[in-house]
Amino acid sequence: MANLEEGKDYYFDEQGLMVMTAEYHLRRGYCCGNGCKHCPWRKVD
Repeated sequence: MANLEEGKDYYFDEQGLMVMTAEYHLRRGYCCGNGCKHCPWRKVD
């Protein structure tokens, strides 16, 4: 995924870190296993 769009694919949090959105993860099509904040495959207890 070459062309990422701020606000759609990612945003910057209060610490200035890039956070990938659920939309980005869904387009990518798989879980990377890193516990991303917006991972649509993450288990919620």
